[in-house]
Amino acid sequence: MTKTTAKTTKSKNVATTRIVREAIIPEDYQPISMWGYFGYQFLFALPVIGWVLCISFALMAHNHNLRNFARSQFCYLIIYIVIFCLLAGFGVLQTILQSLGMI
Repeated sequence: MTKTTAKTTKSKNVATTRIVREAIIPEDYQPISMWGYFGYQFLFALPVIGWVLCISFALMAHNHNLRNFARSQFCYLIIYIVIFCLLAGFGVLQTILQSLGMI
């Protein structure tokens, strides 16, 4: 009889723990799904529109996970722009484009 009561109590505790865990996480900290990350990454990769949305999400998103993901994508964008400017400044970009026949 004690074992049955312990199992019932244990299962009730697990059920209440799950409910409490869901109630503790505020809306601002809800995790983003895998498809959410995929979609946002696809959206941020769009020229101009995606970059503007990336900056706006990085500054104004209510969800902290989305805001941090947008900030990381914005950092990648800055790194790509710096590398592009360095290659263009050193003339490497012109040499690459000439060898590909684009210029």
